[in-house]
Formats: sequence, structure tokens, C-alpha cells
Amino acid sequence: MTAGPTPDTGARLRPPARADGPALRDLVARCPPLDLNSVYLYLLLAEHFSDTCILAEDAAGLLGMATGYRPPGRDDTLFVWQVAVDPRARGRGLGLGMLLGLLSRRAPRPARWIETTVGPANRASRRLFSRLAARLGAPLGETALFDAALFGADAHEAEPLLRIGPLTPPVPGADRIP
Repeated sequence: MTAGPTPDTGARLRPPARADGPALRDLVARCPPLDLNSVYLYLLLAEHFSDTCILAEDAAGLLGMATGYRPPGRDDTLFVWQVAVDPRARGRGLGLGMLLGLLSRRAPRPARWIETTVGPANRASRRLFSRLAARLGAPLGETALFDAALFGADAHEAEPLLRIGPLTPPVPGADRIP
């Protein structure tokens, strides 16, 4: 599935392909404070979860990605794992556009809930998910999930769970990229 260009960025939205793995890792490396993972992990996401991941690109290359999956046994939930927007494309609604693009995809069962974890210091991601909840007209809740101590010696902050929903299909405005 390929979407047309987004109005503010000229980006084209598409599912990832296996060959995108190295570029996905490079994008995340340009987007602190996101956790950087191995190329292998991004290859697996592209190979196994292309239906719940989306990329944005323009003629110059990769502008953004949103990766996610349906948690086992909860096919009514889309868990968004990482959203990355290249510094050259920030401030133009691309993150929100990618998430709405994911939600507008046909699925055997539409997402009723959107979940993610976002550390307290990641203000940009918190704003993104607040804007998404507002755009969808759905409540946004927060509960504890991964305490900082669970990350061991990595000095990683806690990752509380943000949950948006319930969503009423069809997702309002998901067919329009901001």
C-alpha cells in the first residue's frame, strides 16, 4: 500500500521493505533520545511487521518511520514502538501523519486501542501522542509499566504506558495526512 505525498513535507508513505533495515537504524541514530537497536532488529520489523510499520520518504531519502505491532492475544491494540522523524522534516506534522496512515490501513480487525511507552523526559513524543489522541477524539491515559530499575545498569528512565482509546472505527480523519 502506498499513500500519496503529505502536504507539508512532500513525503510518500509506504510500508518498509527488508532492504530498509540499515536506513531505519541510521534514521534512529539521528533521533535521540530514541533507543538505537541493531540493523538485524530493523530487518525483522520490516520482514515480519510491515503491516504495522510505515515509512515516509522524499526524493532525498528516508524522512521518518513509525514501527509497531499487535501484542499477542490483543489484536484490537496497535502498540507503537518507535516514531522517528529526521531533523530536516520536523515540525511539519509528519509523525502524526505516519500514525494516522498506519491507522487508516485495512486490517482484519481495526485498532480499538493505541499503546506506547514514552519516558517522562521525551517531551516531543508525549506531545505527539497527545495530538494523536486529540485528533482521534479519544482519551489518553498513563499507567506505570517499566520501572527504571528493570533496565539494569543502563541508567534508562522509566517507561510508562500511554494508552489512547477506545477508538471508534473508522478512525476520523485517518485518510487525511496533516
